[in-house]
Amino acid sequence: MISGGGTGIGLATARAFAADGDRVLLLGRRAEVLDKAGVPGALTHAADLSEPEQVRGVARFVAAELGTVDVLVHGAGGAGYLEPSSESEDPLDRVAHNWTVNFRQNVLTAALLTEALKDRLAEPGGRVLFLSSIAAYRGSGTGAYAAAKAGLHPYAHDLARELGPRGITVNVVAPGYIEDTEFFGDTMDEARRARLIADTVTGRAGIPGDVAATLHWLASPGAGHVTSQVIQVNGGAERGN
Repeated sequence: MISGGGTGIGLATARAFAADGDRVLLLGRRAEVLDKAGVPGALTHAADLSEPEQVRGVARFVAAELGTVDVLVHGAGGAGYLEPSSESEDPLDRVAHNWTVNFRQNVLTAALLTEALKDRLAEPGGRVLFLSSIAAYRGSGTGAYAAAKAGLHPYAHDLARELGPRGITVNVVAPGYIEDTEFFGDTMDEARRARLIADTVTGRAGIPGDVAATLHWLASPGAGHVTSQVIQVNGGAERGN
């Protein structure tokens, strides 16, 4: 199962699993995007994962169509660039709106979906994988997105302790700048792109496939003794250049 599976990193991850013959379920808010994903053999289910009742609907769908979940990938999220902005003139109202949007998109979605499906994870061998960000280490320039992504880390560590006795691993992947996604909306310009690439030691932007390959490995038997880790995929940018 891959939330945010219709675009960007989520879609690349779905294609990586499907290429191995795995049955994939794509989750996202926009049914039309999921329908166009074109992942061979994939099931799709549209839901807002920040709404408990819609997450209950996902759980019912999983029970009917899949039964057991081998791998749960939390790709849903974002920095709120694609969401309606606050209409208030009051700066504190705008702060409250921004922080609420970021925590709903990045933390609440992951927590609700995980808790709803925790008893359906395969044991032993189940995998829970969260998408964090380099922003959790370096900040995001706004605070809210970085704080939300950082909030996934202790949740993942607690979950790893809880699920470890069942043979289930829990890990986090924290990408740096990844091109070919909707994440930045219309906020990216060439100067900003050049700065982000200059931060790496590899001299290039990441692509969704870089992150998808890491998630795919963490879901494999070869990563069976890797849990409660945050794996950074950023070309060395977190350490600075």
